[in-house]
Amino acid sequence: MHQVLTSKNYSSFSFSSHYRLMALLLVVVIAGMSQGLLLPLLSIMLEHSGVSSDLNGINSAAMYIGIFLTMFIIEKPVVRFGYKKVIVTGILLVTISTLLFPVTQTLTAWFILRLLVGVGDSSLHFATQLWIVSSSPADKRGKYISLYGMAYGVGFSIGPLGINLLALGQALPFVASSLFFTVVLLLVLRMKNEWPEKAAKDTAAENRFIRTYRLAWFVLIPGLLYGLMEASMNSTFPLYAIRIDIGQQWISLLLLAFGIGSLILQLPLGVWSDRIGRKPVLIGCGFIGAFAFLTVPLAGDNIAVLFVLFMAAGGVVGSFFSLGLAYAADILPRNILPAANVIASIHFSLGSVMGPTLGGFGMQYVSSHSLFLFLGAAFLFFALLGFGFRPKAQQISSG
Repeated sequence: MHQVLTSKNYSSFSFSSHYRLMALLLVVVIAGMSQGLLLPLLSIMLEHSGVSSDLNGINSAAMYIGIFLTMFIIEKPVVRFGYKKVIVTGILLVTISTLLFPVTQTLTAWFILRLLVGVGDSSLHFATQLWIVSSSPADKRGKYISLYGMAYGVGFSIGPLGINLLALGQALPFVASSLFFTVVLLLVLRMKNEWPEKAAKDTAAENRFIRTYRLAWFVLIPGLLYGLMEASMNSTFPLYAIRIDIGQQWISLLLLAFGIGSLILQLPLGVWSDRIGRKPVLIGCGFIGAFAFLTVPLAGDNIAVLFVLFMAAGGVVGSFFSLGLAYAADILPRNILPAANVIASIHFSLGSVMGPTLGGFGMQYVSSHSLFLFLGAAFLFFALLGFGFRPKAQQISSG
C-alpha cells in the first residue's frame, strides 16, 4: 500500500534528509581535523623526545597502514550492520585511541594507537561517503560529493592549528579533538540507520582491474602522488621546520596555507579541466607543483616565501585525486569505473604509507631537504609521463 505524501510528510522527509547530510558533513570535517592534527602533532612530540626521523616516519605511517588494511574488509560490516553503526564504531575507535596518546609515549604503543585511528577513520569515511552518494538525488549528487571533499579539506586544513594547544598542556590537543568527536557522535546517534544495496558478485573482477591499468595507468598515478604528498607534508615537514629553526606556531600556519591553496583552486581547476581537458590541466599542475616543491629549500626559513610556495603547491596538487578520477570517467567504460575508484583509493593509501617512511629515511640519511627534492622530482616525472599517454576514449559501457 502506497503512503500518501502529504505536505507534513514531505517536510519531515526534507528535514530528515538535510539533517543527515549536515551531520555526515560535520563527521567528515571533524575526521579531517583529527587527521590534520595528529600527523604533525605526534611527529613534533616524538622529535622533541629525541626519536630519530626515520623511526618517526615509520611510526607516522601506522595510521595509513590501518586505513589501507581496513579497505579490504569494511564493505561487509557496512552491508550487515548499516551505515550508522559503522560510523559510530569508527568515531568511538578514533576518540578512545586519541585520548590514550598522552597516557604513554612508547613507540610501540603509539604505533598501535595510530593503527587503530587509521581503522576508525577509514571506517567512518567509507560509510559516510557511501551513505551520501547512495542517498543523494541524481541531479544533486555531484554537488553533494563536492561538499564532502570540501568538508574534509576544511577539517584537514584547520586541524594543524591545534598544535598551538601544546603550550597549555600536552594532553589538551588530544582532549579537544575527542570533544569534537563526542559532539558529532551525539548528532549521528539521532539519525535513523540505513543499509546499502547488496552488489551482485562480479566474476570478472580481476580482469576489470587489469583492464583498468591497461587503459588508464596514467590517470591512476595522481592518487598515489596525492597520498605521498599529503602524508609526508603533514608528518615530515614539521621535522624539517624544526631543524631549520622555524617556530612551532609557524608550522601550523604553513600547513594551513597548503590546505587553503587546495580549497581555493579545487573548483576552478575542475571547471578548467571541463573546458580544455583533464590531461593538460594535470600536466600543468604537475609542472607547477614540481617547481614549488623544488624551490622550498631555496626559501630557507623565510616564512612569507614559504607561505606563497605552499599555497601554490597545495592549490595545484590538492585536486590531483579528484582530477584523476574525473579523467578516468572520461576514458573508461562505465562498467569498470568502480575498479578505477578502488585502485585510486589503494594507490592513495600506498602513497600515504610511503610518504612519511621515505621522508623520514631521506632526512636521516640523505639530506634535510630530501623531502622537497623527492616530491618535486615525483611530480616532474609525472608531468613528463603525461606527454607519452595516449588514451583511447571508452565512453560507452560494454556491459
